[in-house]
Amino acid sequence: MAAKQAEQALVDRWRAVRALHARTQCEIDRALHGHGLCASDFEVLDILAEGTGSGGCSYRVQEISESVHLSQSALSRLIARLEKEGLVERGMCPEDRRGVRVSLTGKGRALHGEMLPVQRAVLARMLADG
Repeated sequence: MAAKQAEQALVDRWRAVRALHARTQCEIDRALHGHGLCASDFEVLDILAEGTGSGGCSYRVQEISESVHLSQSALSRLIARLEKEGLVERGMCPEDRRGVRVSLTGKGRALHGEMLPVQRAVLARMLADG
């Protein structure tokens, strides 16, 4: 009986984590929507703004995919859309000509800077203890 209760407690905790994630993702989406971004868009901009990829201020798509929870094809579509909007630029990877590097444009850096406090405020509100 105790094992069954422990298992149910584990499942309940997992479901609570998933629910918190879903609520937080929706709140970020709502907060950024008026600026043409969603939570996944911002996450990519945020990673690029950190500028700690193996290429300094640019990242290989593979490096980005390790930090975002999107399939490779979904991430490629997202990057293509951000590039079309002038927020990022893609270039060939000099160390591996099959690879692609992605970096922020000035417009992307400015939008990230404007949206950073908005996204962080949502995180603070949604993830505050108690």
